[in-house]
Amino acid sequence: MKLRVLGCSGGIGGRHLRTTSLLVDNDILIDAGTGVGDVSLAELMLIDHIFLTHSHLDHICSIPFLVDTVGGMRNKPLTVHAAEPTLEIMRNHVFNWSIWPDFTQVPTPANPFMRYEAMELGQTIELKGRKITALPAVHTVPAVGYQVDSGRASLVFTGDTTTNDPLWKIVNKIANLRYLIIETAFCDRERDLAIASKHLCPSLLAEELAKLECNAEVFITHLKPGEIELTMQEIEDCAGQYKPRMLQNNQVFEF
Repeated sequence: MKLRVLGCSGGIGGRHLRTTSLLVDNDILIDAGTGVGDVSLAELMLIDHIFLTHSHLDHICSIPFLVDTVGGMRNKPLTVHAAEPTLEIMRNHVFNWSIWPDFTQVPTPANPFMRYEAMELGQTIELKGRKITALPAVHTVPAVGYQVDSGRASLVFTGDTTTNDPLWKIVNKIANLRYLIIETAFCDRERDLAIASKHLCPSLLAEELAKLECNAEVFITHLKPGEIELTMQEIEDCAGQYKPRMLQNNQVFEF
Protein backbone atom coordinates (compact mmCIF):
# COMPACT_ATOMS: atom_id res chain seq x y z
CA MET A 1 0.00 0.00 0.00
CA LYS A 2 1.17 3.49 -0.82
CA LEU A 3 -0.08 6.74 0.70
CA ARG A 4 0.91 10.04 -0.91
CA VAL A 5 0.44 13.39 0.82
CA LEU A 6 -1.32 15.77 -1.55
CA GLY A 7 -1.75 18.43 1.10
CA CYS A 8 -0.98 18.79 4.81
CA SER A 9 -1.01 22.52 5.54
CA GLY A 10 -3.33 24.54 7.70
CA GLY A 11 -3.59 27.11 4.91
CA ILE A 12 -2.46 28.13 1.44
CA GLY A 13 0.19 30.45 0.03
CA GLY A 14 2.65 28.89 -2.39
CA ARG A 15 3.20 25.62 -4.18
CA HIS A 16 4.17 23.73 -1.00
CA LEU A 17 1.12 24.81 1.00
CA ARG A 18 -1.91 22.70 0.18
CA THR A 19 -4.72 21.84 2.58
CA THR A 20 -5.38 18.34 3.82
CA SER A 21 -5.65 15.44 1.40
CA LEU A 22 -4.04 12.00 1.37
CA LEU A 23 -4.10 9.66 -1.65
CA VAL A 24 -4.09 5.93 -0.89
CA ASP A 25 -2.75 3.96 -3.84
CA ASN A 26 -4.52 5.54 -6.81
CA ASP A 27 -8.19 5.14 -5.90
CA ILE A 28 -8.84 6.40 -2.34
CA LEU A 29 -8.71 9.92 -0.94
CA ILE A 30 -8.70 10.69 2.75
CA ASP A 31 -10.06 14.24 2.80
CA ALA A 32 -10.06 16.41 -0.30
CA GLY A 33 -8.44 19.75 0.38
CA THR A 34 -6.68 22.00 -2.12
CA GLY A 35 -3.92 19.45 -2.75
CA VAL A 36 -6.26 17.47 -4.99
CA GLY A 37 -5.96 20.27 -7.54
CA ASP A 38 -2.37 19.24 -8.28
CA VAL A 39 -3.40 15.75 -9.42
CA SER A 40 -3.59 15.07 -13.16
CA LEU A 41 -6.88 14.47 -14.92
CA ALA A 42 -5.91 10.85 -15.59
CA GLU A 43 -5.23 10.32 -11.87
CA LEU A 44 -8.45 12.05 -10.85
CA MET A 45 -10.46 9.62 -12.96
CA LEU A 46 -9.09 6.69 -10.95
CA ILE A 47 -10.39 7.95 -7.59
CA ASP A 48 -13.37 5.83 -6.52
CA HIS A 49 -13.65 6.63 -2.78
CA ILE A 50 -13.30 9.68 -0.54
CA PHE A 51 -13.19 9.25 3.24
CA LEU A 52 -13.91 12.52 5.04
CA THR A 53 -12.74 13.29 8.55
CA HIS A 54 -15.17 16.22 8.86
CA SER A 55 -16.95 18.93 6.94
CA HIS A 56 -14.66 21.95 7.25
CA LEU A 57 -13.81 23.63 3.96
CA ASP A 58 -10.07 22.93 4.02
CA HIS A 59 -10.88 19.21 4.01
CA ILE A 60 -13.71 19.12 1.44
CA CYS A 61 -13.17 21.99 -0.99
CA SER A 62 -11.98 19.89 -3.94
CA ILE A 63 -14.89 17.45 -3.93
CA PRO A 64 -17.28 19.67 -5.93
CA PHE A 65 -14.66 20.31 -8.62
CA LEU A 66 -13.51 16.69 -8.66
CA VAL A 67 -17.01 15.31 -9.22
CA ASP A 68 -17.85 18.02 -11.76
CA THR A 69 -14.63 17.34 -13.67
CA VAL A 70 -14.62 13.55 -13.92
CA GLY A 71 -18.22 12.52 -13.22
CA GLY A 72 -19.15 12.27 -16.88
CA MET A 73 -15.94 10.36 -17.70
CA ARG A 74 -16.58 7.53 -15.24
CA ASN A 75 -18.83 4.48 -15.45
CA LYS A 76 -19.69 4.40 -11.75
CA PRO A 77 -20.34 6.98 -9.03
CA LEU A 78 -17.64 8.31 -6.75
CA THR A 79 -18.45 7.23 -3.16
CA VAL A 80 -18.10 9.71 -0.30
CA HIS A 81 -17.73 7.94 3.06
CA ALA A 82 -18.21 9.87 6.30
CA ALA A 83 -20.14 9.95 9.55
CA GLU A 84 -23.82 10.65 8.94
CA PRO A 85 -23.68 14.16 10.53
CA THR A 86 -20.89 15.07 8.09
CA LEU A 87 -22.87 13.76 5.13
CA GLU A 88 -25.88 15.74 6.30
CA ILE A 89 -23.78 18.92 6.27
CA MET A 90 -22.61 18.10 2.74
CA ARG A 91 -26.19 17.59 1.58
CA ASN A 92 -27.53 20.74 3.20
CA HIS A 93 -24.69 23.19 2.66
CA VAL A 94 -22.62 22.11 -0.36
CA PHE A 95 -24.44 19.87 -2.83
CA ASN A 96 -27.72 21.72 -2.39
CA TRP A 97 -28.20 23.33 -5.84
CA SER A 98 -27.43 26.76 -4.35
CA ILE A 99 -23.72 26.27 -3.72
CA TRP A 100 -23.24 23.36 -6.15
CA PRO A 101 -25.41 20.85 -8.02
CA ASP A 102 -26.54 17.77 -6.14
CA PHE A 103 -24.46 15.21 -7.95
CA THR A 104 -26.23 12.37 -6.17
CA GLN A 105 -29.10 13.27 -8.54
CA VAL A 106 -27.08 14.09 -11.67
CA PRO A 107 -27.39 12.98 -14.39
CA THR A 108 -30.18 10.85 -12.86
CA PRO A 109 -30.92 9.53 -9.36
CA ALA A 110 -30.51 6.00 -10.70
CA ASN A 111 -27.15 6.75 -12.32
CA PRO A 112 -25.51 9.55 -10.31
CA PHE A 113 -21.99 10.93 -10.48
CA MET A 114 -21.65 10.67 -6.67
CA ARG A 115 -23.12 8.69 -3.82
CA TYR A 116 -22.91 8.94 -0.03
CA GLU A 117 -22.15 6.06 2.32
CA ALA A 118 -22.55 6.67 6.05
CA MET A 119 -19.86 5.24 8.31
CA GLU A 120 -20.18 4.51 12.02
CA LEU A 121 -17.43 5.18 14.54
CA GLY A 122 -15.34 2.02 14.82
CA GLN A 123 -16.62 0.64 11.52
CA THR A 124 -14.08 -0.88 9.14
CA ILE A 125 -14.49 -0.78 5.36
CA GLU A 126 -12.36 -3.19 3.35
CA LEU A 127 -11.45 -2.25 -0.20
CA LYS A 128 -9.30 -4.72 -2.14
CA GLY A 129 -7.64 -5.97 1.04
CA ARG A 130 -7.07 -2.51 2.50
CA LYS A 131 -8.95 -1.78 5.73
CA ILE A 132 -10.02 1.72 6.71
CA THR A 133 -11.46 2.20 10.21
CA ALA A 134 -13.14 5.31 11.61
CA LEU A 135 -11.51 6.50 14.86
CA PRO A 136 -12.78 9.05 17.41
CA ALA A 137 -11.88 12.71 17.04
CA VAL A 138 -12.91 15.77 19.05
CA HIS A 139 -13.49 18.92 17.01
CA THR A 140 -15.95 21.79 16.64
CA VAL A 141 -18.05 19.74 14.21
CA PRO A 142 -18.64 15.97 14.14
CA ALA A 143 -15.31 14.43 13.18
CA VAL A 144 -13.35 11.21 12.94
CA GLY A 145 -9.81 10.08 12.26
CA TYR A 146 -8.83 6.98 10.32
CA GLN A 147 -6.70 3.87 10.66
CA VAL A 148 -5.43 2.65 7.29
CA ASP A 149 -4.30 -0.98 7.52
CA SER A 150 -2.51 -2.77 4.69
CA GLY A 151 -2.36 -6.02 6.63
CA ARG A 152 1.37 -5.63 7.15
CA ALA A 153 1.27 -2.27 8.91
CA SER A 154 -1.09 0.55 9.88
CA LEU A 155 -1.08 4.32 9.59
CA VAL A 156 -3.27 6.42 11.87
CA PHE A 157 -4.41 9.89 10.79
CA THR A 158 -6.05 11.80 13.63
CA GLY A 159 -7.82 14.36 11.47
CA ASP A 160 -8.53 17.64 13.23
CA THR A 161 -8.81 16.99 16.96
CA THR A 162 -8.04 18.30 20.40
CA THR A 163 -7.46 16.32 23.61
CA ASN A 164 -8.85 12.90 22.78
CA ASP A 165 -8.52 10.11 25.35
CA PRO A 166 -10.80 7.65 23.48
CA LEU A 167 -8.43 7.74 20.50
CA TRP A 168 -5.44 6.52 22.47
CA LYS A 169 -7.34 3.61 23.99
CA ILE A 170 -7.85 2.33 20.46
CA VAL A 171 -4.47 3.31 19.01
CA ASN A 172 -2.59 1.57 21.80
CA LYS A 173 -4.25 -1.71 20.76
CA ILE A 174 -3.06 -1.50 17.12
CA ALA A 175 -0.33 -4.12 17.07
CA ASN A 176 1.00 -3.20 13.63
CA LEU A 177 1.00 0.59 14.02
CA ARG A 178 3.89 2.10 12.07
CA TYR A 179 2.95 5.73 11.41
CA LEU A 180 0.97 8.35 13.34
CA ILE A 181 -0.01 11.57 11.59
CA ILE A 182 -1.32 14.04 14.17
CA GLU A 183 -2.32 17.66 13.86
CA THR A 184 -0.83 20.69 15.60
CA ALA A 185 -2.52 23.76 14.19
CA PHE A 186 -1.26 26.54 16.47
CA CYS A 187 1.84 27.60 18.37
CA ASP A 188 1.73 27.78 22.16
CA ARG A 189 1.15 31.53 22.33
CA GLU A 190 -2.22 30.73 20.75
CA ARG A 191 -3.05 27.91 23.17
CA ASP A 192 -6.36 29.56 24.12
CA LEU A 193 -7.33 29.73 20.44
CA ALA A 194 -6.31 26.10 19.96
CA ILE A 195 -8.55 25.07 22.87
CA ALA A 196 -11.47 27.18 21.66
CA SER A 197 -11.23 25.83 18.11
CA LYS A 198 -10.52 22.28 19.32
CA HIS A 199 -7.11 21.94 17.75
CA LEU A 200 -3.73 21.10 19.28
CA CYS A 201 -0.74 23.31 20.07
CA PRO A 202 2.71 21.97 21.04
CA SER A 203 2.06 21.75 24.79
CA LEU A 204 -1.26 19.97 24.18
CA LEU A 205 0.43 17.71 21.64
CA ALA A 206 3.01 16.68 24.23
CA GLU A 207 0.21 15.76 26.63
CA GLU A 208 -1.46 13.67 23.93
CA LEU A 209 1.72 11.88 22.82
CA ALA A 210 2.40 10.95 26.44
CA LYS A 211 -0.66 8.68 26.12
CA LEU A 212 0.86 6.75 23.21
CA GLU A 213 2.08 3.40 24.48
CA CYS A 214 3.35 1.79 21.27
CA ASN A 215 6.21 2.62 18.94
CA ALA A 216 5.31 4.64 15.88
CA GLU A 217 6.89 7.26 13.66
CA VAL A 218 5.15 10.55 14.44
CA PHE A 219 4.44 13.21 11.80
CA ILE A 220 2.89 16.64 12.39
CA THR A 221 0.24 18.03 10.05
CA HIS A 222 -2.04 21.08 9.76
CA LEU A 223 0.60 23.65 10.73
CA LYS A 224 -0.53 27.23 10.16
CA PRO A 225 1.45 29.18 7.53
CA GLY A 226 3.57 31.87 9.12
CA GLU A 227 3.99 29.85 12.33
CA ILE A 228 5.57 26.68 10.95
CA GLU A 229 9.13 27.18 12.20
CA LEU A 230 8.03 28.47 15.61
CA THR A 231 5.54 25.67 16.13
CA MET A 232 8.00 22.94 15.11
CA GLN A 233 10.62 24.43 17.45
CA GLU A 234 8.12 24.42 20.31
CA ILE A 235 7.25 20.80 19.48
CA GLU A 236 10.92 19.90 19.61
CA ASP A 237 11.24 21.65 22.98
CA CYS A 238 8.30 19.96 24.68
CA ALA A 239 7.76 16.71 22.75
CA GLY A 240 11.18 16.03 21.28
CA GLN A 241 11.46 12.63 22.95
CA TYR A 242 8.83 11.33 20.51
CA LYS A 243 10.96 12.51 17.56
CA PRO A 244 8.04 14.10 15.69
CA ARG A 245 8.72 15.29 12.16
CA MET A 246 6.84 17.75 10.00
CA LEU A 247 4.71 16.09 7.36
CA GLN A 248 5.73 17.19 3.88
CA ASN A 249 3.67 17.76 0.77
CA ASN A 250 4.26 14.89 -1.72
CA GLN A 251 5.70 12.69 1.03
CA VAL A 252 5.05 8.99 0.35
CA PHE A 253 4.50 6.22 2.90
CA GLU A 254 4.72 2.59 1.83
CA PHE A 255 3.46 0.01 4.28
